[in-house]
Amino acid sequence: MATPQPQQQPPHARRGDTRRRIQDVALELFAERGYEKTSLREIAEHLDVTKAALYYHFKTKEDILISLSEDLARPLDELIEWGESQPRSLATKQELLRRYADALWASAAFFRFIQENQAAVRELSIGESFRTRFVSLSDLLKEPDAPLTAQVRSVSALLSMHAGMFVMQNVEGDPEEKRAAILEVALDLAAQAEAALTG
Repeated sequence: MATPQPQQQPPHARRGDTRRRIQDVALELFAERGYEKTSLREIAEHLDVTKAALYYHFKTKEDILISLSEDLARPLDELIEWGESQPRSLATKQELLRRYADALWASAAFFRFIQENQAAVRELSIGESFRTRFVSLSDLLKEPDAPLTAQVRSVSALLSMHAGMFVMQNVEGDPEEKRAAILEVALDLAAQAEAALTG
């Protein structure tokens, strides 16, 4: 009886796996050593591949970051598009924050990298890309004619999720409980901002 041969993945699936592995390892090294201090050679060594194999997927470190940011940008762009199609109510704003929290936690390692490498990111093309999206999300949360304190609370709702995720990573406790606490603060800030409009 013939031994069944293992099914081979199609070439595009293998390429996708390699691309993902490169992104994961690069992000780990960028976070550990800093973006500027990590070389393509080190990334290749950690992957146990040649630099030529790495170049097949990415020519530069910035290409790796751009690919990571594009993967994250898609759900953010979809979220912004969704928010623009909804009524500007507290329920919409809080749902926007919930969905943003999901995107943030799904890409927690990348957001931590941005937080810890702000100087390097500012100089790269991805920095402007994320600033633009952040402004769009902020605009969906705040009312331009609202009192300044309400506008600050609206923007702080977004910022509190970033700050909370960064600070709470070193605090003992269940990750889901920490995530829920961070989201609760963001939702509360949005509710306070909305209350200032009606009160």
